[in-house]
Amino acid sequence: MKNSRKLLVAAGALFVAQTLAPVASAAEVNFNQLIQNIRQLRQSEQQLSQQREGTFRAELQKIDTQAKEQVDRRNREEARSNQLSKSFDENEARIAEMKELLAQHQGNLGELFGVTRQVAGDSANVLASSMLNPMYGPAADGENRVDFMRRIADAKALPSITELERLWFELHREMTATSRVARFEAPVYPPVPTEEEREANPELPLLGEPEMMSVTTVGPFTATANGEYLTYMTTNQAYAALGRQLHGNLKQMAEDLERANGNEYVEAVVDPSRDALLRQTVDRPNVIERIENGEVVGWVIVAVGILGVVVAVLQAIYLVITRIAVGAQVRNMDKPTKGNPLGRVILAFRSKEGGVHDTPELAELRISEAVLKEVPKLERFQGFLRLAVAAGPLLGLVGTVIGMIITFHAITASGSSDPKLMAHGIGQAMIATVLGLGIAIPLLFINSGLATLSRGVTQILDERSHTLLADTLGKTREAA
Repeated sequence: MKNSRKLLVAAGALFVAQTLAPVASAAEVNFNQLIQNIRQLRQSEQQLSQQREGTFRAELQKIDTQAKEQVDRRNREEARSNQLSKSFDENEARIAEMKELLAQHQGNLGELFGVTRQVAGDSANVLASSMLNPMYGPAADGENRVDFMRRIADAKALPSITELERLWFELHREMTATSRVARFEAPVYPPVPTEEEREANPELPLLGEPEMMSVTTVGPFTATANGEYLTYMTTNQAYAALGRQLHGNLKQMAEDLERANGNEYVEAVVDPSRDALLRQTVDRPNVIERIENGEVVGWVIVAVGILGVVVAVLQAIYLVITRIAVGAQVRNMDKPTKGNPLGRVILAFRSKEGGVHDTPELAELRISEAVLKEVPKLERFQGFLRLAVAAGPLLGLVGTVIGMIITFHAITASGSSDPKLMAHGIGQAMIATVLGLGIAIPLLFINSGLATLSRGVTQILDERSHTLLADTLGKTREAA
């Protein structure tokens, strides 16, 4: 840097000399002044260089001091690290000794801890589905009994005496409440909408607003409120009314239970599965819903069955009345009437056209004709009933085929054999089969009964007509 400045100074002097060359006289005068200026400039540069050198030396000394400080700090940290490593090794050895000593002191407590965790885990699953949770609510510390059981089941250390006492208390309280009927105030949600209702109204909320009600529980098995049976929602730990309720005597039991006091005995519904069987019972489709599952074929089968029953009842009434009238006519053969088949046969035989018979063959033909006129009335509708008996299973088979077609379409559309997707088609197939057999079997027995009644009346007509014919022929021969 000093050399460059000297060059710059020399270059400046040369430039000045060249500039002042034309005026020689003036150059001699100003040359001394230029040399003096150059000397002053050199002195300034030397002073500046000395100042910068002093600054650099001070910086170097400062850096050396910091380096020594860092080295001292490193040495101190190394010594501290060695001390901590030594302390860590000593602590590890101490911990190992303490663990061994703890294992010696625990003895059978280790097995007790394992049993406690197992019992707490099993109890947590049972209490989570218990219908009594809303009655107890959270504990004073804010931890409900289900969370407490799960915490004990997942614990890595021995539970304290307080925790063991609470574990025993929760188990004892649940067992005691199993045999009691309790009444308390609790929030009850409205019925949960079904999938069909949510599809019809997507804006329908899954859960409505709860309402405080007086809930009556029979142990952890059954809960009722306002004469309705409740179900327990484990996710919300609250009650909800069943979408469909039990009817008849079972509903009356719920109302009687809520009105009962502590000094009387009443009948009540107890579900050992803790409302699972109750929900299956109320969700069971009724007769109309089962027929609707069979769709058009189901209604056709039912219509055929109803028509068959109606005509069978009408014919049965006619046959019973006719049998009674024929029986009365048998007891009074001398006074035939037109109100019964036997009377009409006798009147036809004794009529003017058939009062005198030339030959036995002609008399037999006339009386057979009279009996044959009465047979169609006695056997009417039996052909239709036989047809209905044969058509019932066939119509059921048609519904079965349609249901299987729907099932195969569902499998093809979804690409999987999900039972939920196949349930509709299989249900339709089974319902159609049941309905077909359901009308065929009763109508088979009904038709058999009607045939027996009609044959009985026909048998009486045959017997009495032949008796009448024999008596008439005998009198004719005696007269001859």
